[in-house]
Amino acid sequence: MTYQQLFDFIKAQQSYLCVGLDTDITKIPSHLLAEQDPIFEFNKQIIDATAQFSVAYKPNTAFYESQGAKGWESLEKTIAYLNTYYPSHFTIADAKRGDIGNTSAQYAIAFFEKMNFDSITVAPYMGKDSVEPFLGFSGKWVILLALTSNTGSLNFEELDIVDGGKLYEEVIITSQKWGNENQMMYVLGATKAESLRQIRQIVPHHFLLVPGVGTQGGSLADVSKFGLNKSCGLLVNSSRAIIYASPGVDFAKSAALEAEKIQSEMKKYLNEYL
Repeated sequence: MTYQQLFDFIKAQQSYLCVGLDTDITKIPSHLLAEQDPIFEFNKQIIDATAQFSVAYKPNTAFYESQGAKGWESLEKTIAYLNTYYPSHFTIADAKRGDIGNTSAQYAIAFFEKMNFDSITVAPYMGKDSVEPFLGFSGKWVILLALTSNTGSLNFEELDIVDGGKLYEEVIITSQKWGNENQMMYVLGATKAESLRQIRQIVPHHFLLVPGVGTQGGSLADVSKFGLNKSCGLLVNSSRAIIYASPGVDFAKSAALEAEKIQSEMKKYLNEYL
């Protein structure tokens, strides 16, 4: 997917909502456990219910890998379903990979060629050669971790560096030499919205993936105020607040209502800031 295609879809949907498919088998409605593949059935119904209000989906691979081979099969079925029935939606493998070059190349093949995700989240702290293999695929995106929502971000990401600024800012600045706004995005946690103004000075045109709105307490209003650019430039993720909006048989309907509420607010900001 190209930058322009993503922006065009955002305008068509009047949304920059990414639905996180952090599907925990211990939290899905109990009636689905009788299904042959409960995780996929849950994902399928969530996707069908929320697709009209969203532009992206982000399965967190840990929730699938923890279930062994069957969980990986659920992930493959989920991305195949998205690519078949919702090909305009942007897909993110939230895998947080990043290793020496030949290993990263194998991760890239797995997620880009075998499963056909549009993008993958990548940890940048092993440097250029751990990121570059992901950048060699046409139409695919790297989403680098920059400033995350977790409290442990203080340990490294927010360290002051000798020449001034923060370590996460140096990650963003340095990585500009590896890729451009047509193939690289950055993760910025919604609970760090006050940092968006400074980040936008460094990367005014890039898309930012912003998790943490909803259950984690991030403010969509603040993220939109400081993060939107002339091409929208945001994918705001909500996971638990949408997919676990109800524990009952009405879970998909409840997810749709929550997604619609977020999309309605996003539509207002798009009309206000663009």
